[in-house]
Amino acid sequence: MKEQFLSGSVERQRDYARQYEYLVLTVGPEDSLPEARRRLAEHSEYGKWELERSILYVGGGRRFWLRRKVYSVQRTF
Repeated sequence: MKEQFLSGSVERQRDYARQYEYLVLTVGPEDSLPEARRRLAEHSEYGKWELERSILYVGGGRRFWLRRKVYSVQRTF
């Protein structure tokens, strides 16, 4: 299983008004699907990620795109 974090500068056409950061989880055909589901649940519950897209490839591999909004925090005095 491989996790790849994409920077906040990655922007899609429909996300022009909001900034998101993306996490791509790649699961090979030899990896356990329950383990992948557990990881997705942990990311969504504790990291506030949401599932944007998932793909099932012909060979049995899967890829999941997770996203979360980037909040710009301003300092208060």
